[in-house]
Amino acid sequence: MSDVTATGPVTVPLPARHFHHAPGAEHVHEPGEATLLGFWIYLMSDALIFASLFATFGVLRQNYAGGPAPRDIFDLSLVALNTALLLISSITFGFSMLAMDQNKVRATQAWLVVTALFGASFVAIELYEFGHLIAEGATPQRSAFLSAFFTLVGTHGAHVTVGLVWIAVMLVQVGKRGLTGENKRRLMCLSLFWHFLDVIWIGVFTFVYLLGMIR
Repeated sequence: MSDVTATGPVTVPLPARHFHHAPGAEHVHEPGEATLLGFWIYLMSDALIFASLFATFGVLRQNYAGGPAPRDIFDLSLVALNTALLLISSITFGFSMLAMDQNKVRATQAWLVVTALFGASFVAIELYEFGHLIAEGATPQRSAFLSAFFTLVGTHGAHVTVGLVWIAVMLVQVGKRGLTGENKRRLMCLSLFWHFLDVIWIGVFTFVYLLGMIR
């Protein structure tokens, strides 16, 4: 007689790869999704900061305290040149992203360098403008209008400077590690940041400089 007794069907566990998520099951997030989501949240918070600065400037824009008005101090041709430099830098950054999509390391780096040169020129002209205004006595302490102007434009310039540092870091990272998945995600975040600054500057150019020269 056999010693083996029937105890029912034997269940053999299957490897985890044989199980498929049913519809409605928990979604598996791709690597980097949290990074992009977090960066979008940051951009929205930064947009709120600039919105408050625009609102403050709008309230104080005609409070000259007997000091110079926009027509007296703004060089619209110089500001237009600066605007063109920043807008062109946005285009060159787009070329860098296209090269990144094609996994062309050298082309990606080259376009990043071109973008950085345009961005550095923008900051240099802005510093020249600030220095000229201060030399003429149009300092932030002179009036509420000038305080709001220096705060808004200076905050944007500080952001562009941060973007330039970020570009330098990414040039080093791409040079050392190539266009890895992490570096591509970082470049995508940097691209969003740079284009965001272009949009903000269009608002600054229109609201601060153009309307200031009209009124």
